[in-house]
Amino acid sequence: MSPSRKLRVATVITRFNGGAGQVALNGALALPPAGYERAVITGGVGIDSRTASGGGSGGSGGSGGGPSRADVLHGEEAVANAAAGDLTLLAHEAGMEIVQVRPLVPQISPRDDLAALRALTRVLAEGRYDVVHTHSAKGGVIGRVAAARAGVPRIVHTWHGFPFNEFQSWPRRRAYIGLERIAAKHTDAFLAIGSETVTTALRLGLASPERVRLSWPAVDVAAYATAPGSRAQARRRLDLPLGVKVVGSIGRLTFQKGPEIFARAIARLPDDVFGLWVGGGTMAEELERLTRRLGVGERMRWLGHRDDVADVLPAFDLMAMASRWEGLPCVLVEAIGAGIPLVATAVPSNQDLVLTGETGVLVPPQDDRALATAITHLLDDPAAAARMAERARARVGDWFSPGYLGAQLDETYRGDSQRPHRPHRR
Repeated sequence: MSPSRKLRVATVITRFNGGAGQVALNGALALPPAGYERAVITGGVGIDSRTASGGGSGGSGGSGGGPSRADVLHGEEAVANAAAGDLTLLAHEAGMEIVQVRPLVPQISPRDDLAALRALTRVLAEGRYDVVHTHSAKGGVIGRVAAARAGVPRIVHTWHGFPFNEFQSWPRRRAYIGLERIAAKHTDAFLAIGSETVTTALRLGLASPERVRLSWPAVDVAAYATAPGSRAQARRRLDLPLGVKVVGSIGRLTFQKGPEIFARAIARLPDDVFGLWVGGGTMAEELERLTRRLGVGERMRWLGHRDDVADVLPAFDLMAMASRWEGLPCVLVEAIGAGIPLVATAVPSNQDLVLTGETGVLVPPQDDRALATAITHLLDDPAAAARMAERARARVGDWFSPGYLGAQLDETYRGDSQRPHRPHRR
């Protein structure tokens, strides 16, 4: 593609929130405005997975037939229909074109998935985009197949991690790997968040080396740097007792993130240690019950979704991540920016940032005793914890900045790597 020509780029993502959504938004915002027309195509809200059985319509109004025009919302109508905590409004305010494909719901739903593929193919063909950049597992597979069917000249995908992991049955894992291989045939270039993601992709033959590029979460680290007095302000904001030690975590309340492991670790700690969890999700009621059973209801607080994470982070004495699997979560970079020491599980790709004994402490996943021991070690030796936090900040550097990602995207969008299955020319 000509380096001087303005490109129309569509970002396709199932849920425009969380770490993946923030990376996608930061990258789009960092693209040179003179060189790009930007669009964001998101999925529908769907049904609450607490009541989903794996089928159902997801509330999209789709059917077994072809997609209707009601399946697709544009502009302010799409913004108004976005889920709570969605980043669509920020993208809209930044001048991006907004489209919502309502059948593209998070949960598996064959009827909706087929309707989403048809609707998204139509949207991409009508939009005449030069580049389609997909994110997330489901949006990535359906989005890339739809983009190929629509004849989009260049298709890019970001792996924020993989939908398959060791906690799944082998048939399910094999099915997910198979879907990734199908979608990879329609992908010109990949960005892989974290070194372990690159390694896994190459080891499984999901892409050839020339099509894969290591990438990092794009975080405005300076926005999380603590100002004088911000620790006290954050603790007042959360109404925390004076003199307590605070262990925090940020993430969805899902099995992947291990919030019940975090709660059990807090229960092993002295009474002057408080646990805070920022983020909502389907396990909220279950975790409230667990907290009561553990007898830590007074010092384990589930804060739910918040839009003021940068203001809350300074309240933490340290960040403890209990995830069973990860890509490379943005919250680790955010905590580093705020100068918060880190404890995290030894899962891909946390080790890119958390070097045990140097920039933080790694512990085995699913081990609340080991998590509690590591937390105690850092709380009891604040000087060592502070040194680790300082080294972690030095390690982040410019690679994790939105500006760096914007330059990387510009090069990738205008690159010449090619997918195995080329589209017809429009």
